[in-house]
Amino acid sequence: MPYTTQVVEKGTSYSFIAEAKPPTVTMPRIKALMTGSIPGFIDVIVNLNSPALLEDNLIWQAKTAGKRIVFYGDDTWVKLFPKHFVEYDGTTSFFVSDFTEVDDNVTRHLDRVLKRDDWDLLILHYLGLDHIGHMTGPNSPLVGPKLHEMDNILKKIHVSLLSKEEASLPNLLVVCGDHGMSETGSHGGSSEGEVHTPLLFISSAFEKRSGPLTQPELVQQTDLASTLAIGLGLPISRNSVGNLILPVVGGKTMREQLRFMHLNGYQLSRLLQENTPAYEKDPGYEHFKIAEKSHGNWIKLYLEGNNSEILLNLGKKVLKQYLEALKTLSSSLSRQVAQYDMYSMMVGTVIIMEVLLLLLLSVPKALSSRAEFEVPLFPPLFSLLFYLMCLMLCAVHVIVCTSAESLCYFCSMSWLTAVGVMMLISALMCGILSAIAKVFENSRLPLKNPVVSSSSWSEIDVLILAGTIGHVLSLGASSFIEEEHQTWYFLINTLCLVLCQELCRSNFLLKECDPQHSTTVKQNFDCTGEASKCKNIDIPAAGSSKLGKATSSAEFIKGSDKWISLASPWIILICCRLLRSLNQTGVQWAHRPDFGHWLTSSEHKSELSFLTAVSLLMIFFLVQRRCSLVSKIAMALGLLGVYSYRAAIGNIIYPWQHDSKDISKGITEARFVYVFVLGIIITGTKELLKSQVISADSSVKSTGLWEVYSGLVLLAALLFRPHNLPVLVFCLLIQTMMTKYIWRPLKFDAAQITIMHYWFGQAFFYFQGNSNGIATVDVSAGFVGLESYVEIPAIFLTAFATYAGPLLWAIHLLCYLSSEVSRNSAAVGHGCFCYALMRSIPVAIYIVLVTGLRYHLFIWSVFSPKLLYEGVHVFITAAICLFFTAMDQNHSHKVQD
Repeated sequence: MPYTTQVVEKGTSYSFIAEAKPPTVTMPRIKALMTGSIPGFIDVIVNLNSPALLEDNLIWQAKTAGKRIVFYGDDTWVKLFPKHFVEYDGTTSFFVSDFTEVDDNVTRHLDRVLKRDDWDLLILHYLGLDHIGHMTGPNSPLVGPKLHEMDNILKKIHVSLLSKEEASLPNLLVVCGDHGMSETGSHGGSSEGEVHTPLLFISSAFEKRSGPLTQPELVQQTDLASTLAIGLGLPISRNSVGNLILPVVGGKTMREQLRFMHLNGYQLSRLLQENTPAYEKDPGYEHFKIAEKSHGNWIKLYLEGNNSEILLNLGKKVLKQYLEALKTLSSSLSRQVAQYDMYSMMVGTVIIMEVLLLLLLSVPKALSSRAEFEVPLFPPLFSLLFYLMCLMLCAVHVIVCTSAESLCYFCSMSWLTAVGVMMLISALMCGILSAIAKVFENSRLPLKNPVVSSSSWSEIDVLILAGTIGHVLSLGASSFIEEEHQTWYFLINTLCLVLCQELCRSNFLLKECDPQHSTTVKQNFDCTGEASKCKNIDIPAAGSSKLGKATSSAEFIKGSDKWISLASPWIILICCRLLRSLNQTGVQWAHRPDFGHWLTSSEHKSELSFLTAVSLLMIFFLVQRRCSLVSKIAMALGLLGVYSYRAAIGNIIYPWQHDSKDISKGITEARFVYVFVLGIIITGTKELLKSQVISADSSVKSTGLWEVYSGLVLLAALLFRPHNLPVLVFCLLIQTMMTKYIWRPLKFDAAQITIMHYWFGQAFFYFQGNSNGIATVDVSAGFVGLESYVEIPAIFLTAFATYAGPLLWAIHLLCYLSSEVSRNSAAVGHGCFCYALMRSIPVAIYIVLVTGLRYHLFIWSVFSPKLLYEGVHVFITAAICLFFTAMDQNHSHKVQD
């Protein structure tokens, strides 16, 4: 940017580095720039469809003062400030594959609007550079030309404003960014590249720079609202925590500078009084009062006509006192201005904990052979305890809502909704008490079928319990949340070692046993089988006992795949280690180079193209084995379309292609793939409906599920970036190996297999390059094949691409449990319950932890993003469990019969 560099080095300008607070996404940052306040993390979700901003802000103050405002650019501004602009033209900010039209739509208005004099404020929000970062990263060859384009636009505006100043007051040109960009081109987190943005003030009213260029001063992004308000002669926004950037008004007289500082200090002290009961003891307030008193002494000297050096030195001293007071006040307010709606938070936490307790109390019945999950809510509804609890909770609600000084979300609901929530809490509590009573009642009864119930815990059971507890406890530490991927990598590595031990025991234990011992084992197993016929006990569910496993592996050790089976855990460990090298994630080591960065660099496009081709071939080989002929053809054509799409948008090249000059959006190629994705999924759905309605054949159902799974794999291949396709390959490879060489030979029960699927799903979430920071969400996946921004498809595609790992492992679990004919019919029900339980335990505990740690230093940068991820994951898990339940209808009908 040569012109901008020239203005900064030799022109009349002031340059700064503005520090933004997370979340570094567009809508919260626009709010911070215009209100001077610190937005909450819920704005990340609201960012998708921004509501009108009701908080006091600079735009509203300018409109009230009669300022005429013109806007062109990101339509988020139009949504936040409706009816505030005399003229505007908004462009959607979410269609990230558009680099040119989104900026040309802004620039086309410039020549016309710069010639006019019927506006006071002109706001331009360009999006092209942000979109390039999302799609191709910060090191893309497209960044240079785009910066040069922005430099020419800045030159055009600056020259036009200078030509108008002959007959008017000096103009002010402000150049800033709403957020930065991470090393992967995304944003939303708290890395240095994301929170540091340029801030440039250009005006002929400033003194021309002389001397060497110094390092830009670090200021807060919220300081812009206060600075612009004072510069425009407007009131500072009520909730602003920003400070006046003093160099911008450095050309004013000492009296005006002191007045500006006092206005800013008075506004901050008033805000502190509203948010802090003991505001008088705050250091910032004390410093402000001292500065205010010194300011009064300066005014006395000034009114006396004293123009000596004493007055000047005293003025500089007062300015220094004001600066210190403003800095301390702003720091205090930034920590305290977050007002938590504790009442609403407690109501939500109570409901979540009640649901978790009901799930835990339902474990014995849910994992029985009948897989019954009945919540005893209806009997308590007619009990006296239920009505007493409802009355008590309603009374508490009335007291809290009538005495609350601040706005409460739950109190703003209608009374009918509030009473319904109170009834739900009361019913859940009564259900918990009823379930506890039944547990104590059943504990007094004599044990039935002691042979099966007396099975001992295996090493797998101990690992699962210890791993679950350890992971939940780790959520209380910010460092463990930042590096949560390390927890899951450790757990699956340990799981592989334990599986290796189980395989060695199954393959070599019986060789050391004498035939008489084997006969005794078989007789005991036969007795257990007879008992199960009488009592309807699920024998595979009892397979965790060493007795069952030793016997069930007798057929396995005769096979020819023994050595492949023994090598399987080690092959899986090697695959996991390779995947760890593909994408560096987390916070501490995210900056380190990885294989993914090497592949995505422009000089290694040939290697990336070769890896993409091999990965797509491997995906076809691993998926097609259980598909119908039509689906195999559709899968092959779809994967060919995936390669064509990535070549069209310039990520990879064809073997006969020497460069990638002909870059397009790949709309046709992507939609070509979508046709085959829908075709495969519809074919599988037809088979599933046939198995549910016409035929009860399990093979038809299994084929249908695998078709649906294959369609989702094809969709993931389309949405994944080319360097991430090996993640999908290794996912399919590990699933295939564990199915054939580990789960079937070792005869694990449904609960154990479900938890293994869950663990690997969580690990693959991080293998994709995801983290607990918002910056790692690949927004570009939501616009594959779309010509314009369409909200629902974009949200679905982004969510699927982000959670593809857990989703594919969950659907594979359903495919596996449904295909195992030898298993009890309740296996799918067991899997559904265990999956829901494994997701519910960390979410419920984490909500309690976050509530307790709401004043933690890293609550906004670490804990809040994780809470958003957990919330979305819960919705996805609920959808998965509904699919499980729908596929388990045959079992439900059998139980009823």
